[in-house]
Amino acid sequence: MWGSLKGFTVTFKHMFKKQVTVDYPERPPKLEARYHGRHVLNRHPDGLEKCIGCELCAWACPADAIYVEGADNTEAERYSPGERYAKVYQISYARCIFCGLCVEACPTRSLTMSNEYELAADNRRDLIFTKEQLLAPLTEGMERTPHPMRLGDSEKDYYGTGTDNPGASQGAEFSSVELSELLKQRTESERSSENA
Repeated sequence: MWGSLKGFTVTFKHMFKKQVTVDYPERPPKLEARYHGRHVLNRHPDGLEKCIGCELCAWACPADAIYVEGADNTEAERYSPGERYAKVYQISYARCIFCGLCVEACPTRSLTMSNEYELAADNRRDLIFTKEQLLAPLTEGMERTPHPMRLGDSEKDYYGTGTDNPGASQGAEFSSVELSELLKQRTESERSSENA
């Protein structure tokens, strides 16, 4: 009998403590500013992409979750201020461990991590995010790429002001509704391309 009462002491201790149940998803938790969530590819104030397709993030990734394929900018089609840009950029969130080493490796501060953490999907293919999904949204004063450089004549005019212009990742987080819409559009476009 004494053994049973001794075993229930833990139960009785916790019966009168305040509950720590979180009312999720009705009240999502408030995350710290430095939380490592979904990645964001930032833009310059004129809309050009900060990513130069150097692939250093892919080399730094211990989980081999990032794939980058660079291409050359031309005067007719310019996506970034430098000589190159990321033609293909993919992150597989089935492999990503959210360590942040890719962010540390980025020489242009193009890649940052947002507070978006709702990344679950029913299909592994939906966990591979493309460049279109990762790019920060266009804000006021930005122009959709490709377009010529607007902030100066050379890439030094862009990357020399990196400390003053940390990036356009503010507000780049998607709500779960927007994210599910993006995934649905992507799945539909893949099906139509397979049928064609």
